[in-house]
Amino acid sequence: MTPRDLVVTGRSLRFLGRVFPATCGRGGIVPPRAKREGDGATPAGVHRIVGCLWRPDRLARPCDWALPIRPRDLWCDDPGHPDYNLPVRAPFAGRAERLRRPDPRYDLILLTDWNWPHAEPGRGSAIFVHAWAAPGRPTAGCIGLDPRHLRWIAARIRHESRLIVRPAGAPRAAATG
Repeated sequence: MTPRDLVVTGRSLRFLGRVFPATCGRGGIVPPRAKREGDGATPAGVHRIVGCLWRPDRLARPCDWALPIRPRDLWCDDPGHPDYNLPVRAPFAGRAERLRRPDPRYDLILLTDWNWPHAEPGRGSAIFVHAWAAPGRPTAGCIGLDPRHLRWIAARIRHESRLIVRPAGAPRAAATG
């Protein structure tokens, strides 16, 4: 673990020596092999941060590697579709979640490599780090943060940053490099 890792334990996220309130999935934190599509759980483990998406009509670009969310952008969460756990565009024949939402929850999204890029059907689609609906309110499996904290974090993430999700009370790993 390094200070540049985002470490989630229970109701908090630690990054660069600061601790932020956070929410996880309504199904709790589960071992990766137990994660299933639609279970509302957050998979424990070490996840690479592989992208950043943002709403250019609502926010300034949060970091130089962020890609814009356009009006027809979706995320396929249909385990039976070949594009499962990938970004797609409307119109789309499979089941998909709209990334350009009317609420601010997806105005800024950090993408992780959970079940990506070669998704195993039914293991659960994307685990995002995004704005929470309300303090303490669980997500559908993602990590939720106060939008101000999310913007602060997104501006400071580096290539080596990872999302580390640990069940509350799990032992801390020794620091590396």
